[in-house]
Amino acid sequence: MGKYNFDVDAADCAKAKGTALRVHFKHTREIMHTIQGMKLTRAKQFLSNVLQRKEAVPFTMFTGSVGRNAQLKNLKVPGSKGGWPQKATKVILDLLTNAEANAEHDNLDAEDLVVMHAQANRAPKTRRRTYRAHGRIGPYMALPAHCEVVLGKAAEGVAKGEGETKALKLGKRREAQLRIKSGGGV
Repeated sequence: MGKYNFDVDAADCAKAKGTALRVHFKHTREIMHTIQGMKLTRAKQFLSNVLQRKEAVPFTMFTGSVGRNAQLKNLKVPGSKGGWPQKATKVILDLLTNAEANAEHDNLDAEDLVVMHAQANRAPKTRRRTYRAHGRIGPYMALPAHCEVVLGKAAEGVAKGEGETKALKLGKRREAQLRIKSGGGV
């Protein structure tokens, strides 16, 4: 089994990874960043909606020459730049399906699973050449990606304890303002 960048209890999680996938790294990074923390069913629905251009993937880091779209108002993300990367979406959807199959093999319920970890890293460039004018040669490279997904059960929230209020630390100026408001003198 390969090495992952995320350590969790192996009994409660399912993993899948792909190395040197021939999809653009920048697209896979944005998709992975978007689906992290989603429930598995929601993530698969989101990716199928992206393929049908019903929902857009927000581009938050690699935003050069990316158009704006009103579909991004539905997601709570900064900015309105996004797109519908088809090839990368298909590959990540296959990766999620593989992780789901791994979870079913380990007797985990797919309805309870959450995308705990989704990461894309740059893979080594595949170098080719293109022939330019005046006898020159230019680079013609692909920018593939390593992708990994870890599915796990959602952690239950912890209830806040009662009576544990912390005293606010105020500065001299704020203390003086409160003294004046309450009628305290010099």
